[in-house]
Amino acid sequence: MDARLRAAGVVPLALSLFTLLGCGSTGDDGAKGTPERVPVQEASGKARERVQAYLDAMTAKDPAAGRSQLCATMHAGFDAAATGPNGDFADHFKVSRAAITDIRTGAQGQEVSTTVTASAGTRKTTRPLLFTVTRDGADWCIAGEEPGGHSPEPSVTP
Repeated sequence: MDARLRAAGVVPLALSLFTLLGCGSTGDDGAKGTPERVPVQEASGKARERVQAYLDAMTAKDPAAGRSQLCATMHAGFDAAATGPNGDFADHFKVSRAAITDIRTGAQGQEVSTTVTASAGTRKTTRPLLFTVTRDGADWCIAGEEPGGHSPEPSVTP
């Protein structure tokens, strides 16, 4: 009985590791049905690249460049809201600063916390935004954006 209980505990652990490391199929491996594991460092780097490109697009007021960072499932919502009154690319907002503050693995993918400082006329405000970046086939894309974010994790010194 003890061996069955241990085996039952290994399955959730294995599944959580599989989720943390990411998976997808590309090239010949996909044809064989073998998932490709993505190291956490690679996932973090790809997430940083996508979100930084989106932040740069916001600062440059380039909605097409911003849209290209998003997963296809987000395109319709982006098209409807991006340049609207409260959209990331609204004409009356000027983004003066946008920075990535933290990246960590979350339940849906890499969670990238940012702070964005924008002004409208004489009013200036800084808001946290949390982006979720995931793997879509062989590529990475932003799958979600919401208010909030994580505080940077404390650094560990030996």
